[in-house]
Amino acid sequence: MSKKIAVLVTNDFEDSEYLEPVQAFKEKGHEVTTIEMKKGKTVKGKQGKSEVVIDESIDDVSHGEFDVLFIPGGFSPDILRADERFVRFAKAFMDAKKPVLAICHGPQLLITAKTLEGRDVTGYKSIHVDLENAGANLHDKEVVVCQNQLVTSRQPEDIPAFVQESLRVIG
Repeated sequence: MSKKIAVLVTNDFEDSEYLEPVQAFKEKGHEVTTIEMKKGKTVKGKQGKSEVVIDESIDDVSHGEFDVLFIPGGFSPDILRADERFVRFAKAFMDAKKPVLAICHGPQLLITAKTLEGRDVTGYKSIHVDLENAGANLHDKEVVVCQNQLVTSRQPEDIPAFVQESLRVIG
């Protein structure tokens, strides 16, 4: 069954952490919608290998329209978590126990949403202390699945395991 996947992304996302999972999601028939501040805006990856045209503005969507949330890494999650609209959007998925997929720095948005206390997670090495301070149970593994709902990974090298577990969780 095809799922609607919301992707929170802005400039300086990690190219491969966006491109490879999105390609895998689309290949399995899932619908991917990119969300940022402004619909139609083009955002660029931090490696300069990719550009993404934003499908929807955060002001024009609701978490209820989507089945899954995907947060790619890079600097994008840190930029987005400064905007309360994105924090509320991410929190709504966690509160509703909908699948949330976050790689590398992606969990930063979930830290700001205060949704990781007691949850099993991983993330990029530089945010490990932040994850622990947020009350998460940190695991330094390529992929961590918590309560068959939250999928996290550390870095681009973990993408194959991240994609495999993400596809399993979203069905």
